[in-house]
Amino acid sequence: MTKRLKVGIIGAGGIARGAHIPGYLKLSDQVEVVAVADVVRRNAEDCATSFGIPNVYDRYEDMLAAGGLDAVSICTPNKFHAAAAIAAMEAGCHVLCEKPPGITPEEAEAMAATAQKHERLLTYGFHYRYAVEVETLKRFIRAGELGDIYMSRVTAVRRRGIPSWGVFTNKELQGGGALIDIGVHMLDAALYLMDYPEPEQVLARTYQKLGSRPGVGLGGQWDWENFSVEDTAVGMITFKNGASLMLETAFAANVEQDKQMQVSLMGDQGGADVFPLKIYQEKHETLLDVTPAYLKAGKPREAEIAAFVRGCLGGETPASTPREGILLQRIVDALYRSAETGEAIRL
Repeated sequence: MTKRLKVGIIGAGGIARGAHIPGYLKLSDQVEVVAVADVVRRNAEDCATSFGIPNVYDRYEDMLAAGGLDAVSICTPNKFHAAAAIAAMEAGCHVLCEKPPGITPEEAEAMAATAQKHERLLTYGFHYRYAVEVETLKRFIRAGELGDIYMSRVTAVRRRGIPSWGVFTNKELQGGGALIDIGVHMLDAALYLMDYPEPEQVLARTYQKLGSRPGVGLGGQWDWENFSVEDTAVGMITFKNGASLMLETAFAANVEQDKQMQVSLMGDQGGADVFPLKIYQEKHETLLDVTPAYLKAGKPREAEIAAFVRGCLGGETPASTPREGILLQRIVDALYRSAETGEAIRL
């Protein structure tokens, strides 16, 4: 039997237990989760007991120093992504880091530089890229069905979906709120479908209107007294190739739907909405709405883990690259700076 990939987990919270570890366990013929580290040792111990992980640490540095790991998943708050990823790659590990890359562009750049220096695989947890709708539309785009994509609209809005768990409302640990948490998922999906163009300028506004007061929480009551992030962000991004992107994201907004995650594209040969997938074209003097009769249901997070494992074992490179991580982090940083200064930011 071929030697299995030995994986360590940094951060024993919800995303590790709900996605990363189960994803690896489904690939048990190729992967062995051998260690978990969390600054709260009891969390690491509980996680290890739940999933049968043999080694427990309260410092990821000790886990890396113990050796024997081929790869790690980083499932910590955003503030600690870069340091953990760099340490892991310097220790010889491939890295799957939860989104976003970090809090600043400089962190994303340092992570990419370390991956190149040590020839390690570095990829990010943008699992919507593996949604069957995105994969299908990407094939249509590559075939020229949308032509030149010149405009995109991104929506990631919840009616009352401020997280009541974790540290998602803590600016120091996360770097921001709705934009850097759920907004980046749809932003990344749109940029991926647009072939990740170079950004030119951004203009944004952020709001804290609902999160800093008590209210109905569809996911439980959040800690409104310590709410330090934006609950809403809107922005426009222009790119050096002439394309533009409109973004709207919110943890809580007075809208009809409980949740809307959507990417819409406009090209000179066709347009599309992604969730659910529908393509709009003009052919043979007729306006067409093209809807797939069947799309095989997928599990994007499992597909993301499987792609990372294949990459670690010498297969194809996962979809999300360090370069794209840098571009996305630059855009997010510029959106926040624009909102703070009230000015457009040129990149």
